[in-house]
Amino acid sequence: MIDSFHYFLGTLSGGLVGLTLGLVGGGGSILAVPLMVYVVGVTNPHVAIGTSALAVAMNAMSSLAQHARAGNVKWRCGGLYAVSGVLGAFAGSTLGKSFDGQKLLFLFALVMLVVGVLMLKNRRAEGIPGAQCGRENAAKVMSFGVATGGFSGFFGIGGGFLIVPGLVASTHMPIINAVGTSLVAVAAFGLTTALNYAFSGLVDWGLAAVFILGGIGGGLLGTRLARRLSGRGTLTTVFALLIFVVAFYMLWKGWQSF
Repeated sequence: MIDSFHYFLGTLSGGLVGLTLGLVGGGGSILAVPLMVYVVGVTNPHVAIGTSALAVAMNAMSSLAQHARAGNVKWRCGGLYAVSGVLGAFAGSTLGKSFDGQKLLFLFALVMLVVGVLMLKNRRAEGIPGAQCGRENAAKVMSFGVATGGFSGFFGIGGGFLIVPGLVASTHMPIINAVGTSLVAVAAFGLTTALNYAFSGLVDWGLAAVFILGGIGGGLLGTRLARRLSGRGTLTTVFALLIFVVAFYMLWKGWQSF
């Protein structure tokens, strides 16, 4: 039963989600589901996934506006990633609903560990500031988008923790641009997943609303911090460490449920 205290916890959790979305583009996405389950107290993992997908999408739009004003968004790249990934997100979310919720969270944590290791390995790469998306790399960008969308929908996340390294790998853009640009696709993937879950009655609209409210304020702070930490691999390191912390916590909680 979600009471007023748990809605308050939802607002605080939304603030943390917004902060990390603005800071690293994907951290808020991977935090939202475990916060819904382990802090707010949503007992149905599928409701947690559907509700967090909606909240992440709305908070991503708020953070996107902040990054756009700072000139961090490469719109063509974000558009290609979003369009190609929506189909994958729909297919992934449809498949994800048929899996056991606790096992889904456990598998999600294992994927997060792999991504965290890859990010740390390449943390010193500065990228090409003028990198763009054109004919020469469009197919590569879109293939990353389809794959990322599938993971995003399957695990019920906005997908930023995969989109950011995917954008860096396919375009060689600096991570600050990848963070800002990723939010275009995070919003699109999250909305696709949320609508799919909503049609099955797996979204708590009141909880989503307080999550979004808290996330707006957090996103403003996160965007400012991202600009300060974008040099010398610091932002990439923060991104990877956040993934490790959440992944190990989810593995511990998931192990207890077996």
